[in-house]
Formats: sequence, C-alpha cells, structure tokens
Amino acid sequence: MRMTPREFLAWDAKRITLLGMSGVGKTTLANKLPKEQWFHYSGDYRIGTKYLNEPILDNIKRQAMQVPFLRDLLRSDSIYICNNITVDNLTPISTFLGKVGDPARGGLPLAEFKRRQALHREAEIAAMRDVPAFIDKARDIYGYRHFINDAGGSVCELDEPEVLEILARHTVMVYIRTTPDLEQTLIERARRAPKPLYYREDFLDRQLHAFMREKGYRAVEEIPPDEFVIWVFPRLLQSRLPRYQQIADRYGYVIDAGEAAKVRDEQDFLQLVADAIAARESRKAYEGGAG
Repeated sequence: MRMTPREFLAWDAKRITLLGMSGVGKTTLANKLPKEQWFHYSGDYRIGTKYLNEPILDNIKRQAMQVPFLRDLLRSDSIYICNNITVDNLTPISTFLGKVGDPARGGLPLAEFKRRQALHREAEIAAMRDVPAFIDKARDIYGYRHFINDAGGSVCELDEPEVLEILARHTVMVYIRTTPDLEQTLIERARRAPKPLYYREDFLDRQLHAFMREKGYRAVEEIPPDEFVIWVFPRLLQSRLPRYQQIADRYGYVIDAGEAAKVRDEQDFLQLVADAIAARESRKAYEGGAG
C-alpha cells in the first residue's frame, strides 16, 4: 500500500505490517502503541495457537508418553496437556521446530527436522493470509481503530509472492533494517543462546553440507545441534537482509533499527513511518530526475 506522508498521517484507520529479523525490535515497537487503539496481530502467536497447535501438542505428548507415570495418566484421560503460548512467550513453537543433529543431545534427524520446517512454512503462510480477516475482526468485533501486524522473522523466506501481495494490498509494509552494531548483537545473542530457526530448504542443504565438510562430520546424526545453529546464524542473517530489502523496495518502506529504538510513543512511531515514506518519495524523485 502506497501513500504520501500526509495521506498516511491523516489515515483514519492505519494498518501496518512490521518486517525484520527476530530481535530487531518489532514486538517492542508494537508494544509502545496504545493498546486501546491498536490491535496487535502477532504472526508467530497465530502460528502457534492455530496452525501448529496440534503438532506442538502431539510432540509434547510423545515426550510425556516416555514417562510411565505420565503415560498412564494420559491414556486414562486423567490429565490433559495444553499450550500456554503468548505474544511474549513463543517457546512451544521453538521447541517444536527443534534443531537438527545428534538425538542424544536433543537434536532431530534430518527428515523429521525438514518435516517440521515444512509445517512451519505452511503455518506462516496461512497466518499471513489471515491478516485481512483480522483487520476486519479487529474493527467490527473489537472496535479497534488501528491494526499492526507483527510479522515473524522468517516471512522473507517463504518464497510465496501471494502472501506479500496480500500484505501490500491491505497494509503499509515497514521494514526495520538492522544496523551493523545490531547485527553483531544478534550474532552474539545467537552464540550465547542458540535458538531453533526456520530455514529455506535449499539454504539448509547448502549450509549443512558446508558445515559438515568444514567440521569433519560424516553424518547429520553426529552434529551437536547448538554448534550448527551458532555456525549458521551469521550466514542466515546475511542471506535474509537482502531479501527484506527487496520486499521493502517493491512493496514498502524502510526505517532504521536505531531510530526505531528511540521511539517513545505512538506519535514518534507515526512520524518515523511518515519520514520513511517521504524518504522513499525523495529517492524516487532523485532517481527519476537522474534518469
């Protein structure tokens, strides 16, 4: 969705999609908006509570069934297991995704890892397709004036043009671009606490091959799961950044993560987006004049 800065600021019912790497500040930024006016749609929350809810629970139940005490209670329907996913606690999704590698160290066989990756991809596509319906629900049922879509960090990996077209048609797309300092912070964070991630299958195959060759592992089952995640994260980061930029160039606008971190309230946020729109207009005008 394209508009001028003036049109954006005057827009009575604003609808915005935030894009960017996990950890870049999308959720923090969304949380600075007045909760009584803005409906906060979390793509990851929708994935976990709607589209991966059953696979997540099935995975937990498989683990529980290995404990005799819990197995008997589950089989007799004496207890039940449920998720407690929140926008700020998405651990069940990460636990389900898992890490590829040595099962003795908590890793997953490659086939099972890829199965879960595929399920996550389909869930993320479905969650983003739901955005228009939730824009309507937020207004018609709950009475929210504005809507913000806090998209997952792997949206740029989906290779599903229809999803981007839907988001661009119904929302203003804003990419929060990392700074060099933040990139190093994200890499260091991944080194200290490696977390499960989504990878495009072709990217995963190439990186696994390179990792095993460099480290001398002969089989995926030998790989320490955390070691691969730490090794691959900087490469994943560098592969995603140009993808996000391409999305912003085609469909949206760019704000700097450092500037986003300075946002104090709704007014700051809206002005930052308006400035990003103006910056794109100026750049396009310059490029047109130079041509």
